[in-house]
Amino acid sequence: MRNPVFTGSGVAIITPFTDNGIDFEKLEELIEFQIKEGTDALIICGSTGEASTLPDDEHKSAIKFAVDKVNKRIPVIAGTGSNDTKHAVHLTEYAESVGADAILSVTPYYNKTTQKGLYEHFKIIANSVKVPVILYNVPSRTNLNIDPQTVKALSEIENITAIKECNLNQVGEIINLCGDSFSVYSGNDDQVLPLLALGGKGVISVMANIIPKDTHDLVATFMSGDIATSRKIQLRLLDLVKALFVEVSPIPIKAAMNLMGMNVGKCRLPLVDMSEKNFKYLQDTLKQYGLI
Repeated sequence: MRNPVFTGSGVAIITPFTDNGIDFEKLEELIEFQIKEGTDALIICGSTGEASTLPDDEHKSAIKFAVDKVNKRIPVIAGTGSNDTKHAVHLTEYAESVGADAILSVTPYYNKTTQKGLYEHFKIIANSVKVPVILYNVPSRTNLNIDPQTVKALSEIENITAIKECNLNQVGEIINLCGDSFSVYSGNDDQVLPLLALGGKGVISVMANIIPKDTHDLVATFMSGDIATSRKIQLRLLDLVKALFVEVSPIPIKAAMNLMGMNVGKCRLPLVDMSEKNFKYLQDTLKQYGLI
């Protein structure tokens, strides 16, 4: 029986930028905030962390910084995915070498591949390291789905232990095929409770950047058997989640954090500032939730 890398709320943490690079002082502040508020795992250099705009030197430095600052208080999961298998292996090996507890690897995007190609891609990545590998299936961004039968085949590789799944329609089939020792995490903040009800282990979350305690409690109350409270939390945050995804993420979450006084800077191009209309909608929603 393989133990999950974590159970609960994993924050897909943003990367704060200055004009000259990563704002490490701010990143440390955000890491401490997350740990203080009960976040169960930290995911560095994911989609929310704008990994696609990080050159390798920044990508590596962010992973090492997070590992060093967290210092084993909670698991650190490093985003090391790429649409180039060799490049993904390089980043994955580096993450393991500096002490990451697991890696998160997204499906190849743009060039894409077949289901056989997915199997070979992830197999090579997993075989390059000993740390757990979490697959990341997000068809809305990659235009490529990992079919449940492919997940099943990959789950038979010893250190491929979990998936961050954004396609709720296939979660039940994945759990039926792979069993309870293979962990499924929600990739959608508005569908955490339904995924938990099917047997999921938690969420890798965008909203946890601003409501870490609520996100942790959403999962923890469900796991403790208090489904009514978990349901209440999930329903309460739906309007907030809608606002946080009114434009391409992480544009709104960074805007929200800045509105809350966290001063995390802007997104990197090609991501731009929110439209005036959507910014006002986000601001009003944050007020309604009691965050500003």
